[in-house]
Amino acid sequence: MTMMKKLLTSAVASAMMVGGAQAAISNDTVKIGYLADMSGTYRDLAGPNGLKALEMAIADFGGNVNGAKIEVVSADDRNSPDTSSSTVRRWVENEDVDLVAGMVASSVSIAVSKILEEHDRLGIISGSAAYVYDTYPLANGTASAVVKEGGKTWYMLTADYAFGHALEGDVTRVVEANGGEIIGSVRHPFPTQDFSSFILQAQASGADVIGLANAGADTTNAITTASEFGVTQSGQTLAALLLFLTDVHALGAQTAQGIQLTTGWYWDMNDETREWSDRFMEETGVRPTMVHAGIYSSAMQYLKAVEATGSDDAQTVRKQMMDTPINDMFAKNGKIRVDGRMVHDMYLAEVKTPAESKNEWDLYKILRTIPAEESYRPLSESKCKLVNNK
Repeated sequence: MTMMKKLLTSAVASAMMVGGAQAAISNDTVKIGYLADMSGTYRDLAGPNGLKALEMAIADFGGNVNGAKIEVVSADDRNSPDTSSSTVRRWVENEDVDLVAGMVASSVSIAVSKILEEHDRLGIISGSAAYVYDTYPLANGTASAVVKEGGKTWYMLTADYAFGHALEGDVTRVVEANGGEIIGSVRHPFPTQDFSSFILQAQASGADVIGLANAGADTTNAITTASEFGVTQSGQTLAALLLFLTDVHALGAQTAQGIQLTTGWYWDMNDETREWSDRFMEETGVRPTMVHAGIYSSAMQYLKAVEATGSDDAQTVRKQMMDTPINDMFAKNGKIRVDGRMVHDMYLAEVKTPAESKNEWDLYKILRTIPAEESYRPLSESKCKLVNNK
């Protein structure tokens, strides 16, 4: 595990684990800060519609907890650790924010988690690895499936920050464990508009598979460039290791058809997911990503824990959340572990062909369920400082 991945794992877990013991709702108010990329690379997968999902959760909960009002503040993190740190420091020191929700870029999550730990406040990270997904199941799902289908040699195209490095490391582990080989890699700046030189390097490698260890607009830009350069037509496979519904919608079924991906949730899985997604679409005009659904789910779990304990103290609420299985439209028998991960089933999906798709949002067919126990890194392998006092 790289030093950056150790830092990310510990910081994410710490945000879920901080707090001193007391039992009361401070200032008779539960205050939630929503921090996300509202205008940049990750806008569509979380962004303003993630704030709407949070507001839906609060409205569905009744707008108060045991008579204490629920307030929300929000800010654009601009994918900047410095901007995010100053925002969250102001929230917890001057505005009595109890919970910080959202958070997408791992650099932001790391920076914010340090402040939350310092001030004994709670954070639930839905946009990067914690509540909704992790790099470990992304690799176990997509990379494992592609190798087993004959993609033995890989060239990695990786976003040059903690998330990309962690995902590349997990993909390497899975590919090699299944008899494959990483024959080369290149790291691109975050964010990147022009992927031409990177795709040309990947093509020239002659690898069976070009693995994309990036997310959001970086992934769609890379896929679009690969399509323009005829990557799949020349016989190479494109493996998008983290692809969101909004990415596929932006690409269109014609371009994205056949891509396999791992997801933590899909809007059209059952009646429960469809009912919530219909309400979300009425509010936003779009179908929700797994992050939008995870923001709603995690907010509801947090509010239920505050209600059950009568407290907004981070340690008290965290313990209640860990002790309470998650059974809602997002997850069945989900559980928050000591390392801060919410462990739940993941799904291997494939993008439908235009002929298979009934409408613009009918984009995935679920190939198989990846059970929770198979999806996530065993605690015995964790390097998190909160596991076994490491």
